[in-house]
Amino acid sequence: MQKGFEHVGVRAEVTRDIERIDAAAGVVLPGVGAFGACMENLEKFGLVEVVHRALDSGRPFLGICVGLQLLFEESEEYGPVAGLGILRGRCKRFRSVDDPEYRVPHMGWNQIDLKTPSRLFDGVADGSFVYFVHSYYVESDNPAVVAASTTYGTDFVASVVRDNVYGCQFHPEKSQKVGLKILENFGKIVTAENSSVGPTGN
Repeated sequence: MQKGFEHVGVRAEVTRDIERIDAAAGVVLPGVGAFGACMENLEKFGLVEVVHRALDSGRPFLGICVGLQLLFEESEEYGPVAGLGILRGRCKRFRSVDDPEYRVPHMGWNQIDLKTPSRLFDGVADGSFVYFVHSYYVESDNPAVVAASTTYGTDFVASVVRDNVYGCQFHPEKSQKVGLKILENFGKIVTAENSSVGPTGN
């Protein structure tokens, strides 16, 4: 992820240092592995409060893959397991369907259906292909936050946007030119939001 940002000229740092995250102009929560394990690690390193501070501050925040899932209320993985509860909804496991080409985890390229205008998708065409790797998907209780969807056995959330909160179920860093454009757009959002802040920070 860090190299993806650097490729488009956006400086990024991988850290769990609380002070550095609190001082960051924008925050990315990538999320790798299981939902429950990720929440456990956030709690272990005192980062749950840090994430909430980042979100409450209005700074641009991007959740990727499990990082998007964690924004919701819970996951049925080993659970239910409670998430951050920023957005209403839950994560569900893909169910088997009668199709020999259907596999779980879902790994591969899918087209996204853009639902609402968002700066995150500036210059990205509706129907663009992006790369997914996951066994669970988000079911949102609020259609208004769904910025993009896709289909794999069922329709599911590919991206969310609400105020300063952005999320992608797919991996932008693995999605070639389209993904790099999305990372570039997030960098522009961070720059634009910070340039609008006055000298007092209000």
